[in-house]
Amino acid sequence: MLQKEEAMHLSDWDAERVTLGRHFIRDLEGLWGGVLKLAAVVEDALDRSMRALCDGRTDLADEVRSEERDVDRLEVQIERECLKVLALHQPVASDLRRVASVLKVNGELERISNLARNIAKRVKKLAADPRMLTIPREMESLALEVLDQFRASLDALSRCDAALARTVIAGDGRVDRHFRIVLRELKDEIRRDPDRLNTWLRLINTTRNLERIADHATKIAEAVVYMKEGDIIRHLGAEVASRGGTDPRPQA
Repeated sequence: MLQKEEAMHLSDWDAERVTLGRHFIRDLEGLWGGVLKLAAVVEDALDRSMRALCDGRTDLADEVRSEERDVDRLEVQIERECLKVLALHQPVASDLRRVASVLKVNGELERISNLARNIAKRVKKLAADPRMLTIPREMESLALEVLDQFRASLDALSRCDAALARTVIAGDGRVDRHFRIVLRELKDEIRRDPDRLNTWLRLINTTRNLERIADHATKIAEAVVYMKEGDIIRHLGAEVASRGGTDPRPQA
């Protein structure tokens, strides 16, 4: 009789483990779906922000600025779900890395969204300048390059592709060089036409925002490498990280 009762208890315990496992998988998939949804929303906002900047489209700038609450709501919701998964399921190994990576990417996406809105605000102010026809060609080229970097980081994220992520990391140095060229040109414009100082300063501020967006795209790529391979590479430098270098310190 005792053995029969013990067998029943063991059966109940196994069933509970199966149920908890299913809940964990469901919650983990929910996290993944949530961060990919946020990524799509931010990508759309950044795309419109870049088109607003390159084409002088103040209507697109208004759309970007109006979606702040939606992004903030999604970001907070994903963070809460991550904390719930950590508390309820106490994941380990690759599952823990995935939750930690979602938390990291979630924050980077929110910061990119903020920078996209900052650019949209500058577009509105630049449009008020009657002499401001188009942005400098090099700056437009930088904006498109940054957008490509961000999209590549999202591709690496959605595919869990560490090799592609390392390519994104390698491209950060190229963006930084392009950024310095644009910055130098805008400083030259200040010397040539100081009467339009406010306009040049707004363009410089926008250029810095573009460079920061590329930095956050790189951090998303670093999170993908960590999630897939378990390597923390954010302080190794773009050249070493892109070649597959790893941090010699103990990993989580």
